[in-house]
Amino acid sequence: MAGTILIVEDEPAIAELIDVTLKRNGHLTLCANSVEEAVHLIDRALPDLALIDWMLPGASGIDLIKRIRSNKRTQSMPVIMLTAKADEDDKLLGLNKGADDYITKPFSPKELAARIKAVLRRRAPQLTDDIVVSNGLQVDPATHRVTANGDILHMGPSEFRLLHFFMTHTERVHTRTQLLDQVWGDHVFVEERTVDVHIRRLRQALETSGHDAYIQTVRGAGYRFSKP
Repeated sequence: MAGTILIVEDEPAIAELIDVTLKRNGHLTLCANSVEEAVHLIDRALPDLALIDWMLPGASGIDLIKRIRSNKRTQSMPVIMLTAKADEDDKLLGLNKGADDYITKPFSPKELAARIKAVLRRRAPQLTDDIVVSNGLQVDPATHRVTANGDILHMGPSEFRLLHFFMTHTERVHTRTQLLDQVWGDHVFVEERTVDVHIRRLRQALETSGHDAYIQTVRGAGYRFSKP
């Protein structure tokens, strides 16, 4: 599944290479050449991952990571540092300041794509194309198909995204606000009760196989996906 990735790089040739690589792999991109511009883009719509160069005009990539990790809205956003600084001490500094991975220049497009996929699989599995299976229920993001014990289930796109998110985050309770942010995006302004409507539709789609019982309401907290 496509994710939105923020590229923070002040060298045009490298920024273009990254942009082309990500788009070829199905991602949407946002591009910034400074920390100030990156913060502006993040404020408008929260990316699914940020690729941040260390050396930037004005504030550094490390400064940007500090800001990301200190903000409740952005603190869980995956971050990969992309830099010419190859010393072990620099790498440790970047990782200790909150980077999830550290790629040194020059790099190959294939390596970049693989490292992004690895970080997303670890930090945001709902954005990968990996097939997810739970107790006979299978979600295939690549074909956008849901099956239950081999039978195809039909559901709308919002219900599909909701189910995929639940199945990649089992046993965790999610508030309506968290589900809106993760499934619809934090830049989409809809009422929290919208979640209840789609939960009801999702349960209806899962009724024939009995998997509707896996979508559990946690009174006063939200919803979770758990074996009943």
